[in-house]
Amino acid sequence: MDTTGILDEALQRVHSSGPEQLGWLSNHAPMAVEALAAHGQAGSVHRWLDTYASRLEEFPAGVEAVTAANWRFALGDSQRVADWIDYFGREIAERPWRDVLIEWWPRLLPGMYGAATHPVIRVGHAVRALLADEGTEPRRTELAHGLGYWAARHRPVGDLALLPGADDAAAALDAVTPVAPQDGGFPARLDRVTGLPVWAPAVTDPHEVQHRLTELVRAATHRYATHGHGNATMLVHAATAPNAVLRALPVLPYALWAPSLRAAWTASAAVTAMYASDVPVAYTSPGTFTLEEVFERALAHGDEHVIKLTDTALDVGDQPALAAALRSIELSEPLRS
Repeated sequence: MDTTGILDEALQRVHSSGPEQLGWLSNHAPMAVEALAAHGQAGSVHRWLDTYASRLEEFPAGVEAVTAANWRFALGDSQRVADWIDYFGREIAERPWRDVLIEWWPRLLPGMYGAATHPVIRVGHAVRALLADEGTEPRRTELAHGLGYWAARHRPVGDLALLPGADDAAAALDAVTPVAPQDGGFPARLDRVTGLPVWAPAVTDPHEVQHRLTELVRAATHRYATHGHGNATMLVHAATAPNAVLRALPVLPYALWAPSLRAAWTASAAVTAMYASDVPVAYTSPGTFTLEEVFERALAHGDEHVIKLTDTALDVGDQPALAAALRSIELSEPLRS
């Protein structure tokens, strides 16, 4: 937990910028700085943000206020992102943030596949920051930004065929068939996902849901070490998207846990189908490292996706997960200003 106030300062800096750049690339600054602060690197937050700052764009202009009466018409309209962020800012200022999240989670969950799953990942980081310290306005504002981004980029998937799967998450991910052709951006590839393997379809018990979601995060993280070469950046989200859902579970009522597991599996499997090579490459870690040492290597590298995957790998906490984080360092370009 960051007790220095640095994370709150960094979030205030970030909130003057929009959630995207160039109209489609997500602003990763709030997610990365939260991960740095969560892992004892608060002293590096502003230095990292200074390097990343050239990628930030001004906060966009609003179009028309989102209200309780018209929100359905604005859902999924990326031009209304400022309106959505303003709406959630008002809601969280007037009500407990947990109540707002619980109300909107089932509305937003079916559309967690927009913007390459970045909105739900941003929300997951915001929830973790709030659970560490609920008393700061920048952290509540960050949740408003995350939820607003999610609402603006709300993008459901079509009806998916249920394909033969497996009992465990690792085998189910192995059963995913890559889409063809593997070209184009995330929305075009997502349109090509027409069926996914069945995994944990009958799980409803909340404790089993949490166990299965933890299993999925572990399997997707481990798999990156051998399949991340398919797309070093995009395949990070096969692990970080379900981990964001896992981080939100403690705030959600049990009735929302099973639908959350289904959505997380769909996201992880869909990203796997869109970007993973079907030919694994054996990977051996260059050594045995502590969690702290691996995170320090990720920070020195600086790439935002490396930091996010390493953050998830530390949640998993075993050596195969740390090997996946080290693999992401090898595959990714370092952050440069």
